[in-house]
Amino acid sequence: MAIRVLIVDDHKVVRQGLRLFLRVDPDIEIVGEAANGAEAVERARQLAPDVVLMDILMPVMDGIAATAAIRKERPEIEVLGLTSILEDSAVVEIMRAGAIGYLLKDLDGDDLCRAIRAAAAGQVQLAPEAFARLMRELRPPEQIEVLTEREQDVLRLLGQGQSNKQIARSLHLREETVKTHVSKILHKLGVQSRTQAVLYAMRNGLMSIK
Repeated sequence: MAIRVLIVDDHKVVRQGLRLFLRVDPDIEIVGEAANGAEAVERARQLAPDVVLMDILMPVMDGIAATAAIRKERPEIEVLGLTSILEDSAVVEIMRAGAIGYLLKDLDGDDLCRAIRAAAAGQVQLAPEAFARLMRELRPPEQIEVLTEREQDVLRLLGQGQSNKQIARSLHLREETVKTHVSKILHKLGVQSRTQAVLYAMRNGLMSIK
């Protein structure tokens, strides 16, 4: 089944360019476009895409607010920030809002398609420059509780983009048990989301960016 993608950018020429890049990939289906954040939230509600390509600087509602709104309403939708700006605050805020990645518009079409496929599978996607900025801002508590061996296993599988159900199957656990492990991991690392937990693991050498 093709990955359903919603393109969000206030510049029509950018949306057209993205369509040209993406339509050659048989695994990707462009289901719609939006020209601002408010429109993106409404389109996401109507179209239920798998992945949203989200610009950041837009009129009416910016991409950070739109990301937060979409993720709150439809947490199964993954949001990829796709922008021409590289500012520490933008990287941090859109990831805090629930985006699974932050990419720059100068990447080539093949890399973008790969990033979309990875994001749809739940894998964090960050431009190297964005990763460096985010790592500076991701400050865990001064004293971190040690993760158990099982929690480390769960964290590694989170980094591979596995859902709770998939992790349960991989580790021969009940899904409720996996949920408990994930909750404990977030608490111990002092982070608020699965994405932030994965980023922490990347920072500390438990996994690498795909």
